[in-house]
Amino acid sequence: MKQQYVCLAVLLAASVACQKPAASQSSQASAAKPGATPAAAGAAAAAATRPGTPATPPAPKPVPAELPSVVAKVNGDDIPRVEFETTIQNVERRAGRPVSPEQRDQVYRGVLEDLIALRLLKQEVARRQLTASDAELAEAMKGMRQQFPTEAAFKQALTAQKMTFEQLREETRTQVLVSKMLQQEVASQVAVKPTEISGFYEKNPDKFQQPEAVRASHVLITVPEGAAPAAKAAARAKAETVLKQARAGADFAKLARTYSDDASKGRGGDLGFFPKGQMVPAFEAAAFALAPNQVSDIVESPFGYHVIKVIEKRPAQSVPFSEAAPRIEQYLRQEQQQARTKAFVDQLRAKGSVQVLI
Repeated sequence: MKQQYVCLAVLLAASVACQKPAASQSSQASAAKPGATPAAAGAAAAAATRPGTPATPPAPKPVPAELPSVVAKVNGDDIPRVEFETTIQNVERRAGRPVSPEQRDQVYRGVLEDLIALRLLKQEVARRQLTASDAELAEAMKGMRQQFPTEAAFKQALTAQKMTFEQLREETRTQVLVSKMLQQEVASQVAVKPTEISGFYEKNPDKFQQPEAVRASHVLITVPEGAAPAAKAAARAKAETVLKQARAGADFAKLARTYSDDASKGRGGDLGFFPKGQMVPAFEAAAFALAPNQVSDIVESPFGYHVIKVIEKRPAQSVPFSEAAPRIEQYLRQEQQQARTKAFVDQLRAKGSVQVLI
């Protein structure tokens, strides 16, 4: 597990900020395969690794099945088992699945290193006597709340992570202070040269290939799993009505806003571009078989009945440098920040006393 020291949402894993609301998930969920993500120009750069990076990291030290009450000490400050286990649970919640036995040692060791790093950063913040203004804290709390569609969803996330509002407020204050310190120590020192951006693009042509993709809109009439035949018939009849209007020339976006049960209805059913392998088979086959501005027959999927209209098709192509450059710069900047932050944390660790007890 590559340590993401600059990702405070991971370091502050007990914080509600780490809990993504269901409403923020891709609106393509009603047609997409589990785990699929929308294709984006140059997105490969964000996940790329520099040439020469070791492909296989060394195996982590095994984590014992039974954990002690304290898993580590940082300058005399305990990291208790309950905090460690809560953080693991939050990692699993964000991933949507439990940590597999094969990944247990790697994930657990990575989480523990993140918690140690956070302790060191918190202690350094206290040593420097940094403060956060009420305005800074209020702005951070506002940004956190905006991740949730409703106040009820926000409170539900707090409850799920066994955290009170005051605890969240204190965690957020810590996040603001650590961010302020890292801005001074790390971010202000980061600079990416234009030659680094162009060099990365030239040395990694395979990372900037876009597969064939189609941009489509749809109207989804959902059918609950295990629905009775009468309910399925009623849903199909509704889809037939939509199809008839679409083929008669009705505004497809308006039809989606009126009839669709998918979250994409707010965008007139527009799903954006997607490559093969992202949508469920029936939906994908229909979409890629259509010509631009053509409307499909009714397509049945595990989610219900779809009426699909293709907006545009895009052949396989290389992402042009002008389009990839901002993402490359972001990736290289993040890489520098991670390296500098790790070096900063390592300095704090070398000056202090860290005992790993598992």
